[in-house]
Amino acid sequence: MKMKDEIPGHEGEDEEMMDEIAAAPHKYAVVVGYALTSKKTKSFLQPKLERLARKKGILFIAIDESRPLSEQGPFDIVLHKLTGKKWQSILEDYRMKHPEVTVLDPPDAIEHLYSRQSMLQDVADLKMSDSYGKVCVPRQLVIEDDPSSIPAAVSNAQLRLPLVAKPLVAKSHELSLAYDKLSLQKLEPPLVLQEFINHGGVMFKVYIVGEAIKVVRRFSLPDVGRREASKSCGVFRFPRVSSAAASADDAEDLDPSVAELPPRPLLERLARELRRRLGLRLFNLDIIREHGTKDRYYVIDINYFPGYGKMPEYEHIFTDFLLSLVKHK
Repeated sequence: MKMKDEIPGHEGEDEEMMDEIAAAPHKYAVVVGYALTSKKTKSFLQPKLERLARKKGILFIAIDESRPLSEQGPFDIVLHKLTGKKWQSILEDYRMKHPEVTVLDPPDAIEHLYSRQSMLQDVADLKMSDSYGKVCVPRQLVIEDDPSSIPAAVSNAQLRLPLVAKPLVAKSHELSLAYDKLSLQKLEPPLVLQEFINHGGVMFKVYIVGEAIKVVRRFSLPDVGRREASKSCGVFRFPRVSSAAASADDAEDLDPSVAELPPRPLLERLARELRRRLGLRLFNLDIIREHGTKDRYYVIDINYFPGYGKMPEYEHIFTDFLLSLVKHK
């Protein structure tokens, strides 16, 4: 674990903040201790968020991992996205000793999403279908080791090519598209193989912050026709399919059947069920609509504490959420 290197040092700034809290303890309605990597701090804790937070009586303070967590604060909320057994142990111990503090989110619940073997299981178990649509997950296969065994495993599982290959540990957004069985041996386990589903080259990123839901369109992998699939071979790697630069919200030439957002009631029900099953309040869903259908949706990924800085109006949504946690408590 690289906690010491990853948490940015704002010692002087945080000392000023602590002095400010001590001098005026009732000035801030919510004090949030955060333990984030440098990259996450930069993308999430943007100046516009901090300014709005202060106006609303919310103060963010960096957690110093070189000191015992119980000696810091006092915090109303602990916001974190660090990995490693040491940090998980520290946080679990802190939760036991300080039940009055809201920890976003429980480490064991987050761990469930770090494996693509278990990530989508709760969605599959829902078997969700109503008048607004059906929510599924792609058929998939987990490969732990021995790339030479992949073609036979794919045949036994009767998976349809092409296949999307993703790292089993969901800390990388890199993926590959494999067109033929022989090329599957070039992949590097451990990984999960998912059947590729044509979806018009557009995915929906559904951001969930507590009970708030925000949906944005992102360009994705283009459809693969039968003729193209039969003639193509090899493995094509994609470092990252979805990014802020690939926003499809303002695209003018999208087919309306592709661009139409999933029905709001469907997303609200799905988010509500997954909040309960996952035990999480900060996550997003990558959802696609099967091309040629109106109401068949697939959840292809779930990410904990995603890049909220890319979400429109995230600073208002997130600060309202933090205030609601303390109010409801």
